[in-house]
Amino acid sequence: MLRVGRYELAGVDGGTLALDGGGMFGVIPRVVWERVAPPDARHRVRLASRSLVARDRDAGRVILVDLGMGSKWDPRAADRYGIEPAPGGLAAGLARLGLSPAEVTDVVLTHLHVEHAGGVTEVGADGALSLAFPRAVHHVQRRAWQWAHAPAEKDRGSFRLVDFELLAHSPALHLVDGEEPLFPDVELIVSEGHTVAQQLPRFRGDGVHLTCCADLIPTHLHLRPTWGMAHDLQPLTVIEEKKVLLAEALEDDGILFFGHDPAMAAARLREEDGQPAFREAVAL
Repeated sequence: MLRVGRYELAGVDGGTLALDGGGMFGVIPRVVWERVAPPDARHRVRLASRSLVARDRDAGRVILVDLGMGSKWDPRAADRYGIEPAPGGLAAGLARLGLSPAEVTDVVLTHLHVEHAGGVTEVGADGALSLAFPRAVHHVQRRAWQWAHAPAEKDRGSFRLVDFELLAHSPALHLVDGEEPLFPDVELIVSEGHTVAQQLPRFRGDGVHLTCCADLIPTHLHLRPTWGMAHDLQPLTVIEEKKVLLAEALEDDGILFFGHDPAMAAARLREEDGQPAFREAVAL
């Protein structure tokens, strides 16, 4: 685990998936991106499905940021997206940290796309659907929640109501309005480029910070401002939001956490020709 102030932080492996390389790198020519992210025979690049756990022992709080793909995939869809769940899922990853799902007090969903909110619900042995972390408060931006229930044609396929609709009828749902504080030494950055009201938690302490980049910067290859995804709703906004995040990380020697990078969980930056650039991987 990595300590940032009051929080012990660690990545939790939820498995891997494979998405179309053109979708992941947008306008960047394949001849360029395939050098650093070789595609498979179906033109897909391998991606991680990684959550962040933050533990505040003094407060008795365990926070999970994003819940990955979940297990509710039929064989055809699992094959299409190259889904390979980690053995035992998030529960097994938590167990390796000495935690159980019942100890999770809070879930922060950066947004409600299938590969981030798929693990909100699970199917039990009786076939019934239930919340995977029933004791946790689930924090979602109000505008993100509204958008997920009435998305645009462009991103309609990125949401599945089966992943989060149970929350609508549960006291476990907390709809967040903007950058209101949720926990001590945690701030929310609301990002609009990738999707509507994506919330990026930033943990602060000891003069440094760690920011969960979610799909604003899904991998360290996307640190370059112009390396965006075809899935982004507002590509120009993504570029500007990245520049701010990178400058802040460089100024504080901050850490950027990646949910989809298959090579590393997090990274620090350095300055190169007056611009932020990748410096080193950070183990979590």
